[in-house]
Amino acid sequence: MLVHLRRSLVMAVFCMVFFGFVYAFAATGVAQVFFPFHANGSVTKNGSLLIGQDWSSPKWFHGRPDDTGPYAASATNAGGDNPLVANGHDGESAATNLGPRSKLLGTNTKELVAYWHKLGVNPTIDLVTTSGSGYDPDISALDATVQIPMVTNATGVSPERLRTLIAQQTHPAQWGFMGSSYIDVLQLNEGLAKLEK
Repeated sequence: MLVHLRRSLVMAVFCMVFFGFVYAFAATGVAQVFFPFHANGSVTKNGSLLIGQDWSSPKWFHGRPDDTGPYAASATNAGGDNPLVANGHDGESAATNLGPRSKLLGTNTKELVAYWHKLGVNPTIDLVTTSGSGYDPDISALDATVQIPMVTNATGVSPERLRTLIAQQTHPAQWGFMGSSYIDVLQLNEGLAKLEK
C-alpha cells in the first residue's frame, strides 16, 4: 500500500511541476518568440484589437453597443442592450438575459435607434444589439458604411475616401469560409486618423 501511495504522490508532484510550470513557461516562451503581438494581447498604442473601445465622438466609427459604448441610456433602464458603463454597472460583460418580449429590451433598443438617428445614422441591427461577450471589437462593412454620413459631417473626409478605407479594412472570413467578413473598429479608426492628417 505504501508503494502505491508513494508512486501516486511522486506522479502528482511530477505532473504539477511539469504541466503547471515547465509546460506553461515553455508555451509562453514559444509564443513570445514566434507570436509576440498576439501573445501580448494584440495591443496597439490605442488599445487592444480584441476588446471593443469607447468611441463616443461622431468623428470616429462606433462599434456595437457593448460595455464600453458611449450610448446615452438612462439610469432607470439598467440592463438590456445598453452599455453597462452608462447604466452604472461598470466592469460586467456578457449578453443580457432579456427575451424578445421584454419591455425593457424594447425600450433600450428604441433609445439606441434614437441615439443613432440624432447622429444622422440609420442603424443596422448590429448597431443596436450587443454581442454575446459584451466586448466585441468588430463590425460588418455594412455597419461601417451606414456611419459614413456621421463621420463625413464630423471630419470633412469625403464619403468616397471613407468607402475606400472601409474596403481596405475589411477582413475576409477566416480561411475563406469560417464566419463572415469583419472590420476591427480600432484598426478602422486608426486608418481614419491617418486620412485626416
